[in-house]
Amino acid sequence: MREIVVDIETTGLDPKKGDKIIEIACLELINHIPTDKYFHEYVNPQGKEISEGAFKVHGISNDFLNEKPIFDEVADNFLEFIGDSAVLAHNASFDVGFLNHELSLESKKLIADDKVIDTLAIARAKHPGMPNNLDALCKRYNIAEQKRGLHDAKSDCELLAQVYIELIGGRQSNLELHKDDTNKSLLDDNVSRVLRERRPAQELTPEELDKHREFTKNFVKKALWSKKD
Repeated sequence: MREIVVDIETTGLDPKKGDKIIEIACLELINHIPTDKYFHEYVNPQGKEISEGAFKVHGISNDFLNEKPIFDEVADNFLEFIGDSAVLAHNASFDVGFLNHELSLESKKLIADDKVIDTLAIARAKHPGMPNNLDALCKRYNIAEQKRGLHDAKSDCELLAQVYIELIGGRQSNLELHKDDTNKSLLDDNVSRVLRERRPAQELTPEELDKHREFTKNFVKKALWSKKD
């Protein structure tokens, strides 16, 4: 099973007011396990100024983005990378909403709702009434020991992949728990060997019992079992 973790950074909070995506990162998961396959691009916002609040979050400046490709130049590669796989994001309505808005402006294929997994919704269902942002979840699951500094989309994808594994049951959920016939046979052989090697309990002979009584009579003077009612 293939899933794609997606994270973006933006100039602000509202694409309908002209805010633009300035960084896109994707990380491939196979059977919930991260692979070494990434998609990562910085994007020129085409003159849209990065808000002060957004800059404090990610530290990406307009000057840094001046020579980067525009969204239309990276969109096809992004869509090719995610393919028909499920797209996983934290607060997916924000990330996927931004992506679909910009994809629609370029008349590109949109990410379908039924392909989206929102880890924030999963976290809220699992930990109701608790902080469920990515920082809080990393701390809860001991994923990031040090407090994160500036956000970047690629690192957030890596953290979210680990959080996702914990949200769906931890790393043991990805282990193959079913034994094949070979392993079962080996297990049965080991059990049989242990049973064969166990020494059976041996009963004492009458002579040994007499010697034991004599020993306790002469050397264990105050034994409780020697006292008479």
